[in-house]
Amino acid sequence: MKTIDFISLGCSKNLVDSEVLMGLFEANGYQVTHDSIDPQGDVIVVNTCGFIADAKEESINTILEQVARKNEGQVERIYVMGCLSERYLADLEAEIPEVDGWYGKFNFKQLLNDLKDSTDSEKTKETIVFEGVKRHLTTPRHYAYIKISEGCDRHCAYCAIPIITGRHQSRPMEEILDEVRQMVKQGTKEFQVIAQELTYYGVDLYGEQRIAELIERMADIEGVEWIRLHYAYPNHFPWDLLRVMREKKNVCRYMDIALQHISDHMLTRMRRNTSKQETMELIERMRREVPGIHLRTTLMVGFPGETDEDFQELIDFVKWARFERMGAFAYSEEDGTYSAEHYEDDVPEDVKDQRLSRLMRVQQNISAEIEYEKVGQTLPVIIDRTEGDYYIGRTEFCSPEVDPEVLIPMNDAPELTIGEIYQVRMTDSEEFDLYGVVEKNN
Repeated sequence: MKTIDFISLGCSKNLVDSEVLMGLFEANGYQVTHDSIDPQGDVIVVNTCGFIADAKEESINTILEQVARKNEGQVERIYVMGCLSERYLADLEAEIPEVDGWYGKFNFKQLLNDLKDSTDSEKTKETIVFEGVKRHLTTPRHYAYIKISEGCDRHCAYCAIPIITGRHQSRPMEEILDEVRQMVKQGTKEFQVIAQELTYYGVDLYGEQRIAELIERMADIEGVEWIRLHYAYPNHFPWDLLRVMREKKNVCRYMDIALQHISDHMLTRMRRNTSKQETMELIERMRREVPGIHLRTTLMVGFPGETDEDFQELIDFVKWARFERMGAFAYSEEDGTYSAEHYEDDVPEDVKDQRLSRLMRVQQNISAEIEYEKVGQTLPVIIDRTEGDYYIGRTEFCSPEVDPEVLIPMNDAPELTIGEIYQVRMTDSEEFDLYGVVEKNN
């Protein structure tokens, strides 16, 4: 039996798709691995990202690397799926004919049929198992990503997501809750709830926003210890979600909400359907209704028409908001978007780079101050792994892979169990990470 090696690029939503397909392959007798660093499978599946220029370049380079390995006889077959091939299928097929099959965001399960047809001719399609299949988790067993919807009905000027994924499609609530229950039985206790736009959840299925109900019901499932929310939208925010976060102890006081900019000039050109005043009122209300909430946001510099005054307004806003978590990127023009068709990309690249560096320097100082304020506090910490002489964990305020971590010296701690939550007293801090010692089990 061939080994299928998956390479997942881009966001955690892509990773969930890879895990679903890996589960299907396993249920049908294949061996699967997930190794984006050193893939060794007979068959390679590259799950691509096509969101921004850097991601597209990474995806194409990864495909070409695997094509070179195929030409050298190290790989038998290469298949490509995901956002890049969803968006540029015809061009990719013409430019890279060595790939054995191309799949988009929604038809990737067909890959199983096609691979069986090409490599297992004695088996028929009737033998393929599709129902009741468990995802193959590539994350540590104690946490997982839960994708609650696909697509987006927003039409921000710069964003290619609606072009790639189409309109917002919510998963049925019971289907999501059943998936969570199944994962709890397998040992998962922490859930990162993800979507391109999670606050819109339910509108297409139920005629209204139902994200608060979904999270409340998820929190009531026995064995769910932490729930963390990613990718909210500021316009028409569902306020009842803050009540759930405040009342349910296992809903982390954490909200990932991309704001992009703050000047009304930029927000209008970006077609964000919100204003500076509304954004600031949103932040104030979140912090008032959920004391201690940690906000993660993403900001953009260099959007067409951004003036020095717009950028200074953004700097002043970051200093005012003091985001606990913040990322930023420079605008890059994306084919088919409103901004590509209606605006000139008129901010020079060196200016974009300078603005991005300055913005992140401001945030680094803020992050260092915020983490230092935690020194002396005792917080629940979940242990993810060991690294060198340390246990590496996270507080409820930290999402895997993107946020600060807590380092616990092994010689100061009893033997800790990966995936368990401990009470940890913070003893020191760096620019982003914390150091701590275990006080007692949670």
